[in-house]
Amino acid sequence: MYEALELIGKKIALIEEIVNQYGGVTLALEDEKLARPALLMHLVAIAEQFGRLQNAMAFEILARFEKEDIRGAFAVRNFIAHDYEGVNIALIEGVIREYLPRIKKVVKTVLDDAADAQ
Repeated sequence: MYEALELIGKKIALIEEIVNQYGGVTLALEDEKLARPALLMHLVAIAEQFGRLQNAMAFEILARFEKEDIRGAFAVRNFIAHDYEGVNIALIEGVIREYLPRIKKVVKTVLDDAADAQ
């Protein structure tokens, strides 16, 4: 179960790395050749890991996240998967700026707590 959290953390770190390489979220999302597709796929992967946690019935872990963040991850994944060309870039920018830092913080806390318990 913690592997899914570790992968979510890794995907967020990769998103941050891409954003930093391009000098900001907006500039990264403007690059339709490399950065935007990479960012979108990392967002899809994050949602898939939340799905793994749900399928594993890891309710104790999922309860640590805001329900709106989990629902939002699934909504963004569906939006990207079913209407790639129609993706609302402003929405994706908001997700990267506002939601990912909250998710990252929870992931770190849960993983730190698990490490402390061992």
